[in-house]
Amino acid sequence: MAAPRRGPPGPGRLERVELEQPREALNRAGAHTEVLSIHDGEIKARKNDLDEAGTFTVDGLVADASVGDYDALLLPGGTVNPDQLRVDKDAVSFVRDFVESGKPVAAICHGPWTLIEAGVAAGRTLTSFPSIRTDLRNAGADVVDQDVVVDRNLITSRSPEDLPAFSEAIVSQLAGTATEEEEKS
Repeated sequence: MAAPRRGPPGPGRLERVELEQPREALNRAGAHTEVLSIHDGEIKARKNDLDEAGTFTVDGLVADASVGDYDALLLPGGTVNPDQLRVDKDAVSFVRDFVESGKPVAAICHGPWTLIEAGVAAGRTLTSFPSIRTDLRNAGADVVDQDVVVDRNLITSRSPEDLPAFSEAIVSQLAGTATEEEEKS
């Protein structure tokens, strides 16, 4: 998970480009990002789910994180990272609370698996990597095949090929959220 902090949990392995490109877009837009994980230390990155692609340093544990400390949440894909997150009660609870807060939550590729486990996919229009679309349908989501889908505060995308549109949607949603919060003050 990567979360822009005011002013991304994944242990094992995550798809490097699915964290790196949206995170870079957020940083260019002025956000400060942190990598949260269900384990401390480092997260091993992968390319195409198999090849080693370096590491990311973990900034904090999801078990210690508070939704109130973050403006948005990014759930990168790959298969191992989302699979481990969806069986971790702290990660599932954090994702559920984040979605329920109304703040932007972005999930790409297999990242929506955690949305399913958190019970927040039903009644939402989502997209994902083709192999988990049946899981999303079974969880009550309306599944479409588009590069990026924004349904209220959920932003979903299919694969690394869609990263430009996905990253743009995340930055746009976060900017809209900041504007709405400023208007409420």
